[in-house]
Amino acid sequence: MKIENNDIGKRIDKYLGETTDYTRSKIQKMIENGNILVNNNKVKSSYTLKENDNVEVTDYVEETDILPENIPLDIYYEDNDLIVVNKPSGMVVHPAPGNYSGTLVNALMYHTNNLSTVNSSIRPGIVHRIDADTSGLLLVAKNDKSHNLLAEAIQKKEVVREYIALVDGVINEDTATIDAPIGRDVNNRKKMCVTGSNSKEAITHIRVLERYKNATLIRCKLETGRTHQIRVHLSYIGHPVINDPVYNSKKLIDKDFGQMLHAEKLGFVHPTTKEYMEFTAPVPAKFNEILKIYKAK
Repeated sequence: MKIENNDIGKRIDKYLGETTDYTRSKIQKMIENGNILVNNNKVKSSYTLKENDNVEVTDYVEETDILPENIPLDIYYEDNDLIVVNKPSGMVVHPAPGNYSGTLVNALMYHTNNLSTVNSSIRPGIVHRIDADTSGLLLVAKNDKSHNLLAEAIQKKEVVREYIALVDGVINEDTATIDAPIGRDVNNRKKMCVTGSNSKEAITHIRVLERYKNATLIRCKLETGRTHQIRVHLSYIGHPVINDPVYNSKKLIDKDFGQMLHAEKLGFVHPTTKEYMEFTAPVPAKFNEILKIYKAK
């Protein structure tokens, strides 16, 4: 939200009390929790708004709403420091308003009492995320030391994250790098876009695996990890991910399955043993079923 002239000089908590439906106490908690940012930075309740300030409000969930749930997990590796889990398409990573159950966090809380607390108790153990309708490998920390070391490795671009995607159209180049900053879409706050508001560096490397009549199977390697990065970048170059309801305008192939995007490979240095570990998860059965349709065309 861009600040209007008549709001300049107001305290951030007073401004949000006037422009949102949140109570004063909840606004205070949101500010403390980092759910309210000004120009991408945390502020205090007493912060006074200035010209051209950009206020961003993100989802807030009461910690008491989060309960453990007995949901099966496809665990590829686990020790005292971390878990590598293969998340199915359709599962939300952590709770958010209107979606307090059935998430990966609910399942992890049932599976173990040992999860990092770096991201507060609404996101225990979550070092990085993938979209709800993207399947594949995720890294979960079981203590704060491991969490901080793994998060630092991601920030330093030392963690290998590779995806398999099926996209519309035929990509002629065998390899390519998409270097285009991503930020929030000012016209739709639920979407991201290239050169959006508060855009940040975003780099995706792609390599063609197979070409079909009107689609291409590719491998994507993340250098950065912005929200919806691969989906936004591929749509930006005119080859959106197939079955993507947000960034692809074409009719969905399967309404019950997510976008054709799978986090296939995850590689990292173990925070304690310092051993390099790498895991690979095959694409889901439904992904293969849809892929066969395009192969047969």
